[in-house]
Amino acid sequence: MYELHTDNIKRFNNIPLSVLDTSPINEGSSAGESYKNSVEVAQHVEKWGFNRYWLAEHHNMPGIGSSATSVLIGHIAGATKRIRVGAGGIMLPNHAPLVIAEQFGTLESIYPERIDLGLGRAPGSDQATAQALRRSLHSSGEDFPEQLAELQAYFSPDRSARVRAVPGEGLEIPIWLLGSSGFSARLAAKEGLPFSFASHFAPAYTLPAMQLYHQNFRPSKMLKEPYAMLGVNVIAAETDEEAEWLATSLQLQFLSLASGSTPTKFQPPVKNMNDYWSPGQRSIVEKTLDSFSTIVGSPETVKEKLEKFISQTRANELIINTAVFDQKARLRSYEILSEMMD
Repeated sequence: MYELHTDNIKRFNNIPLSVLDTSPINEGSSAGESYKNSVEVAQHVEKWGFNRYWLAEHHNMPGIGSSATSVLIGHIAGATKRIRVGAGGIMLPNHAPLVIAEQFGTLESIYPERIDLGLGRAPGSDQATAQALRRSLHSSGEDFPEQLAELQAYFSPDRSARVRAVPGEGLEIPIWLLGSSGFSARLAAKEGLPFSFASHFAPAYTLPAMQLYHQNFRPSKMLKEPYAMLGVNVIAAETDEEAEWLATSLQLQFLSLASGSTPTKFQPPVKNMNDYWSPGQRSIVEKTLDSFSTIVGSPETVKEKLEKFISQTRANELIINTAVFDQKARLRSYEILSEMMD
């Protein structure tokens, strides 16, 4: 049976809070500096009672430093003591399942009972990058269930298998399925696995995906009841105005994606977003960063909106993405959340 490791930690409204990180590379900075920042955030949120620290796989994006996700997980785990560290997630179609089993078997062997393996089926990149990753351009992710089964088999203690994952074989590493649509919700329910939904950039699909997961869940030897962790963008500051200013960096990041322009490093906040987007672009970005799951404001505003989000979604856990340019302000945002936890 999976041990989801939610004991002896702080909670907000009786549910654990965790952290999602992409190791953003700021304009004028470097990947090396972003990794130092990630370590600092991980050490602080561990002290403040957060449950997990997950890193996301993305490629060919100058503003995201977490492309070598397994390597960075080891770096963060080595710099912390208690907090669980994992992938949110590994894009399995980009990799041979055997390699992922060996990598996470290694991580679990070095940092026992602290490693999580979240799996997604999207490439996390464009077609040219997918080809550079040696991923088949004809794959639509429909073979993801077969890849998942292959990976799970490598973790099983079957020493008679012709190909074995060493290390990895026989280790109980929690596997989560990640998604931004109904596909992974259904698969996680069918397999009896914990599920993490990307509400922070797919708010419109959050409630339907949660409904699918709960209605179709089948208890398994790994999990008796459904367990869902939802992604939320949270930027907290002393005032609503300061938080909204800090949030323009996140808006600029998504504007770049929406406009199809060449990706850049993570940008500093700006005074007026109307100088950067057209009405149509604003509509697209605000639809993606909907106020339902992108929560920006003072402690009072953030607390009220988080409570509403939890009550509407039936989330068992929240994983918080705080995309803020200034490191001190980013740390302060997580500290404000910690002050709300019991």
